[in-house]
Amino acid sequence: MKDIILKVENLSKQYRLGNVGSGSLADDFKRFIYKIRGKDDPFLKIGETNDRSKKGNSDYVWALRDINFEVERGDVVGIIGRNGAGKSTLLKILSKVTGPITGSIKYNGKIASLLEVGTGFNGEMTGRENIFLNGAILGMTKKEIISKLDEIIEFSGCERYIDTPVKRYSSGMTVRLAFAVAAFLEPDILIVDEVLAVGDADFQKKAIGKMKDISTSGGRTVLFVSHNMASVKSLCTRAIVLENGKVSIDTDVDNAISYYLGKNEGNQQFEAGRYENDVFRLNAIEVIGKKNDDKLVEDDELSLITNITLKDIKEDYYHITYHLYNEMGEAMFSFSNSKDISLKEGENNIKCNFPASFFQSGQYFLSFFLVKNRKTAIFVEKDIAMFTVIDRQRELGVYMGKEPGYIKPQFKWEIIK
Repeated sequence: MKDIILKVENLSKQYRLGNVGSGSLADDFKRFIYKIRGKDDPFLKIGETNDRSKKGNSDYVWALRDINFEVERGDVVGIIGRNGAGKSTLLKILSKVTGPITGSIKYNGKIASLLEVGTGFNGEMTGRENIFLNGAILGMTKKEIISKLDEIIEFSGCERYIDTPVKRYSSGMTVRLAFAVAAFLEPDILIVDEVLAVGDADFQKKAIGKMKDISTSGGRTVLFVSHNMASVKSLCTRAIVLENGKVSIDTDVDNAISYYLGKNEGNQQFEAGRYENDVFRLNAIEVIGKKNDDKLVEDDELSLITNITLKDIKEDYYHITYHLYNEMGEAMFSFSNSKDISLKEGENNIKCNFPASFFQSGQYFLSFFLVKNRKTAIFVEKDIAMFTVIDRQRELGVYMGKEPGYIKPQFKWEIIK
């Protein structure tokens, strides 16, 4: 017999763009009349798939549509997908932050959620007081909280500031304390949505270890949303991939990650002018190969071309910084034009060249930063572009395996006497 702790059936969530409610008194009245007559919401028959990158014709979008899955007690389930796929909406419904339009959720036990940094915290209260407040919100008695208090404080690493108002905490300290409360108060189901990215590397490692402990030794269930595939792979045994509000695949974690990454093959482009404000307009980012096409071969020199228009920049100095990540979400390195090229007012078309045989075959993701006066990032966009490097067919008789790592540095060798 399966011990099902969470069951989601036909779950859907619809939003109207640009307005609260239906956007008109007539629509709200129509919904009310249908409701008291026991009929379905008339607006459920309309609406479009929630694809944020394309212009639609309807004011209604489906953030989630007909979601079905079951979770057994002790499972650690990763929920992955691109931005806007519906991951956070799903977790907010499971956490009762918002309600579904249709469908049902059945669960057996207490649910603790960590959806955003400091959710449920009072900035005027101290860290210690917030532990008791948050614990009470999660349904714990004062006696239970006191018995876990020392462990919570120690794990959070905020002991020196525990009697200081939370409004003086950094975002990293806040998420440390929030995670410690949620994890140590022993919920039956722990829901974590990407917030661990705020913490430092040491805390992320501790948090992943703690989630493993509560699932294996405590027999508790974890739902984990992250864009870091390395974290998902190390923590989860199963993963659900969401695309445009629908479940694309629900399988073991390795196959789910392969499916998700496979959906992003090729070079990810974006519409010109999609990123624009009073300071800049980002016109294009593309990675091209030797033949100036989409096929990027590891033995060829590759070029990253950025076209950006700066508007009224006055006396300020602007430069671009990129962070490069591999397909598992691990940071490879950062690079910028700050020491080589000064961006001018107007259109700038700049190229960065990677030497031949620099990249191993695989998928790579770029995060973009526009930095003002070498200290303030005025615009940040993660995973703004993606490119895939392929392995040229090797000659017969040459070693056919893939070398470890992602970068292939070409060092200088010499014989010394």
